[in-house]
Amino acid sequence: MLPIVVRVDGNVVFEAVALSTAVQLSDDEKLEALRRLDQFRQWHSLDDKRYCLVCGNLITGRQIRVAGGTRGNGPLRLSCPTERCNSIPMDWVLPTAEILAKVERLAAKERKASALKRPAVTSGNGKTVRNEKPHHDVMSRLLKFAFAFKRYS
Repeated sequence: MLPIVVRVDGNVVFEAVALSTAVQLSDDEKLEALRRLDQFRQWHSLDDKRYCLVCGNLITGRQIRVAGGTRGNGPLRLSCPTERCNSIPMDWVLPTAEILAKVERLAAKERKASALKRPAVTSGNGKTVRNEKPHHDVMSRLLKFAFAFKRYS
């Protein structure tokens, strides 16, 4: 993303962010871009998976966004495909059996918590009153889990 700032007499009058557009690449070109731009881990195929420490999702090489390359000669960048996640290759780790097991345990706990949730109750005056206690969602638990790995990568 490129910042755009317009100043008049030293005062900022307009500030925005120009979003770089995704580049359409063939499978071979995308795999070559992953191999060239991800200096932290090797890519053997577009089906290789990574665990994003920022958003907590498993992503594949096919899903990763390649952006940049203005008119074919600008620098290319890799980013996580998850909406509102701005992670880059250094934020992605190989999904070991331990990581996958912990992610599955967290998801199972979330499914169990959702199943135990009671619906909202409408009182006599027409107001809706929630009777379930607030709980932590899967994303917050995954983020806590991910930060532990981020320290070691």
